Amino acid sequence: MSLIPSSRGGAVWRFVLAAVIVVIAAATTTAVAGLLQFKQIAKYVSATPAIKQARVVIPNPGSPQTILILGSDHRAGAPQSSANTDTIMLVRLDASSSTINVMSVPRDLMVDIPLPDDGVETAKINAAYSLGGPNLVVKTLQENVFPELEVNHIVDINFTGFVDLVNAIGCVYTQVDHRYYNNTAYTDYSSIDIEPGYQKLCGTAALSYVRFRHTDNDLVREARQQDFIREAKDQYGQTRLIENRDKLLKIFGAHTRTDPDLHTIDGLINLFDLVAFSDGHAIKQIPFPTANIAYMVGKEDYVTADSGAELAAFNRFMTPTVAGAGGSAPSAPTTAPQPARAPTAGLIPALAEGKLQAAALGGAGMPVYAPKLLAAGSEYCSATLANCPTGTEISTVGAYPRAYVLSTSQHHPAAAYQMTVMLNATLGQYYDVQGTTWQHPPILADPTEVRVVGRKTLDLYFEGAKLDLVAWHIPEGVYWISNTLTDNLDKEQMIGLAASLTRVS
Repeated sequence: MSLIPSSRGGAVWRFVLAAVIVVIAAATTTAVAGLLQFKQIAKYVSATPAIKQARVVIPNPGSPQTILILGSDHRAGAPQSSANTDTIMLVRLDASSSTINVMSVPRDLMVDIPLPDDGVETAKINAAYSLGGPNLVVKTLQENVFPELEVNHIVDINFTGFVDLVNAIGCVYTQVDHRYYNNTAYTDYSSIDIEPGYQKLCGTAALSYVRFRHTDNDLVREARQQDFIREAKDQYGQTRLIENRDKLLKIFGAHTRTDPDLHTIDGLINLFDLVAFSDGHAIKQIPFPTANIAYMVGKEDYVTADSGAELAAFNRFMTPTVAGAGGSAPSAPTTAPQPARAPTAGLIPALAEGKLQAAALGGAGMPVYAPKLLAAGSEYCSATLANCPTGTEISTVGAYPRAYVLSTSQHHPAAAYQMTVMLNATLGQYYDVQGTTWQHPPILADPTEVRVVGRKTLDLYFEGAKLDLVAWHIPEGVYWISNTLTDNLDKEQMIGLAASLTRVS
């Protein structure tokens, strides 16, 4: 969800997939394992020394737990001052909740970092890591951001092993919302070359995707990371987990530091027992309350947040989710008894533009549908629309729209196309029209709700109260509208867009 060059601070971008997949998901299948299994897990985790004097509160058995996950480039034996952290994520596990609550703290958040000599340094919160490691990050969060925060465990991941880990879980299918491109021969930013559209991302491409900050901001980057976590968690089944558990845990242990309690059998059992209650729970993203505005102080870009808004977000993070309450989406699919009228509020006619997109595809190998309507203020990305990112030194031809062959999980070729719609390029807001002959891709598993709108039966996919995706099946293929990474389209707009899908080629 930030135009910060990779040379600034010398950071090697890291991400937290390992912790979520291994510490949370893997724990589910090992929580009921025997003592020998936990001894082996403790051995894997202890491959890297524990965090000294970890600033954590050891939880009582069965009580909720808050885990701080850091993505860093710190290597064993290297001085802490040479390390950086670019992901700061809180995960809340609660046996009484129907969700796993997740909140990311922007790395560019302005804070007063408490120094050992009782002084303070005003800087981005990620600087706390190089000044004092994970413990100073916790102290800075408690004194500047969330005064009531108690951290029960710290997981500090070095992602030298990220590529191996993603490949070990069989890669991850994800919705790439727009073209991601940069060539370090022309800029100081990290290299990336990923076309738009639903696709499988493996090691190096996945790392480039989750670490990208070239043409969007911190909030979009965090949303992209959490979206990737959600897809990985949903796609990585228990059978594959059991088959690859030792390999994953070895990778995890070799590149991760944790608090001392997670080096003990009792600490692991306490966490894993709690995780067992969270098996199958959705990941609920709690947005951090920045105003999406960065401002300059000297040569640095910062983001700020109101303390009252931070407290409200923290309370939402700590509050367990009651299924079906508080505006959440239904917990099981339902079918509307009568067709509903398609909503049109906030939408404008755009069928002619959809036909131009179909013509630009030059044949997709399947029937092409586009919505008759678009959200007001948005427009399709094309070879002539400068606001859609492609890279300044490459031709834009072929980037938008895109027709391609999608490889299914059974390694079969499927026709596919994506039309990318720009809502707000400055804020990194793009939504997508996707079509494919692959009728059952992982992203369409387990709809939250089935609703008849007009003459279409639509599958609705919620993330909390936000409608993330709406899909429509016909014998020739499946089509869906995916929301922006930060879910800027409201529920009625998403339904209206999907209900207006019309054949244009």
